[in-house]
Amino acid sequence: MIIAKARAVDGPDKPFRQAEIKRRDLDSHDVLIEIKFAGICHSDIHTAHGDWGPVNYPLVPGHEIAGIVTDVGPSVTKYKVGDRVGVGCMVDSCGECENCRKGEEQYCLNGKIDTYAAVDKYGQYTQGGYSTHIVVPESFVLKIPDNIALDVAAPLLCAGITTFSPLNHWGAGPGKKVAVVGMGGLGHMAVKIAHAMGAEVTVLSQTLNKKEDGLQFGADHYYASSDPETFNTLTGYFDLIINTVSAKIDMDAYFSLLTLDGTLVNVGAPGEPLSLNVMSLIGHRRSFAGSMIGGIRETQEMLDFCARHNIVPKIEKVSADQIDEAYERVLASDVKYRFVIDISTM
Repeated sequence: MIIAKARAVDGPDKPFRQAEIKRRDLDSHDVLIEIKFAGICHSDIHTAHGDWGPVNYPLVPGHEIAGIVTDVGPSVTKYKVGDRVGVGCMVDSCGECENCRKGEEQYCLNGKIDTYAAVDKYGQYTQGGYSTHIVVPESFVLKIPDNIALDVAAPLLCAGITTFSPLNHWGAGPGKKVAVVGMGGLGHMAVKIAHAMGAEVTVLSQTLNKKEDGLQFGADHYYASSDPETFNTLTGYFDLIINTVSAKIDMDAYFSLLTLDGTLVNVGAPGEPLSLNVMSLIGHRRSFAGSMIGGIRETQEMLDFCARHNIVPKIEKVSADQIDEAYERVLASDVKYRFVIDISTM
């Protein structure tokens, strides 16, 4: 058994505290990773606060993990000690269902095993990346390209793939008009990736406060969604809208921005239900879809794509003692654009 230092939370209203957690001994196909950096995702906050249902506390969140391989099981062939690797939102799946065989493990019909707040095949409650070490099957470990530093690589394992996957699936590219709703951790990655794919990119943000950043990241246009004139100007304009916000918005207003056969994809996950008028979809054969991260194969494709195009998130590094403060700042939209925990401060 491996003892790892961690930061854990004991309830929805509790602060993070120092903790020690047990990691299993390596199975034949397992990889032991010394974690160097872990990103803070809004999903971490939702889970820690119990927004998405009951949580088995104490909880160690974190599914944007970057580190170094320090040991491997006897049957591991993909990785060796010293490799630069990452772990995202999943650490296992059944591997046998139709979706897993297609490389879409995030949609495992028997239930994927989340990096934290799940029960693995050993019957253990999974704990995430706010810790010094983690043990993961080699098939759920990603290779981080040499030209991507580990600190900026961490958020790619969630924010990167969460936006790359729908842009890839719905064919963002030359000739396509793409809107990104929200300019936070997910949104700024969606802008960079859609721009690199060759699409015409528009940001729809509450205010124009981040306009300069958005244009620098590759946006062609930037509008304030708080201005009603925005929706008049852009009616029927977009082929694809990626909604990255984790809050309730006027869905019908955003559907009106889609062209014939346009699609709005939700990747943000609000804690409350969204409502819509189905006529907003019927009128122009519009589609409303959702997308959850990406499979392991597509996640590696994303990492390699980002390496080729020099795409990395803009981050602010924090210490392990600053997690509570970072959570408060995320909820206040006071981060540009992703917090990353320096695990050496554990």
